[in-house]
Amino acid sequence: MREHADPKAPLAAALLLAAGRGERMRPLTDTCPKPLLPVRGRPLLAWHLDALARSGVRRALINTAWLGEQIPATLGAAYPGPHGTLVLDYSMEGRDFGHALETAGGIARALPRLDSVFWLAAGDVFMPDFPYDPAVRTQFLASNALAHLWLVPNPPHHPLGDFGLDDEGRALDLPPHQCSERWTYSSVALLRRELFAPPWCDIPPGNPGGIAAPLAPVLRRAMGAGRVTAEVWRGTWADVGTPERLAAVQG
Repeated sequence: MREHADPKAPLAAALLLAAGRGERMRPLTDTCPKPLLPVRGRPLLAWHLDALARSGVRRALINTAWLGEQIPATLGAAYPGPHGTLVLDYSMEGRDFGHALETAGGIARALPRLDSVFWLAAGDVFMPDFPYDPAVRTQFLASNALAHLWLVPNPPHHPLGDFGLDDEGRALDLPPHQCSERWTYSSVALLRRELFAPPWCDIPPGNPGGIAAPLAPVLRRAMGAGRVTAEVWRGTWADVGTPERLAAVQG
């Protein structure tokens, strides 16, 4: 393990996921990490950075693996967006372990460097108008929820969706035949660090062993206890997972 959290360093209020290989985007991702592919003349990841800065977030952490050195080389230690400077730090999974740790593994790796409540977003999702509203974060802090998810209408490539939503705003892990309506997880969420501790997650903070693990089972455990809330986002959203979807968002 090469990476150590500085106990005196300010904690990041957001984690952006940028470690994936982007297999379906090949050959474009053979030489460029998917979050750096240009969308409307700017790196895809820059749209999240602008939205975070616009909402008052001042420090974000980005995890990397595939071609990971390109991301800090491109974005640097500070992102001078039009709405304020966003300080950037990096969790270099590829450098430290030789591979990506998947979502839960990557979060656990970054956990000592994240605030007690933090925003999460995938770097390959185009969601330029999302507000990262501090008032919603405050409301989440006052609740007993471990996670708050933003769901979107199901896109053509994912017609059955991921989760249901009850009348009290709780996310439901029910199969399609038991749920009148299911939605797709947008990849944006507010999370508590507590979610990445037993009984929800068994990966040690900092993930010193480099355990690769997905996020969905962690969320489903918390949903079973009624500790995950959600709401529907009807603004611009696209999972930029293939060259065809990349072309569709160029506008």
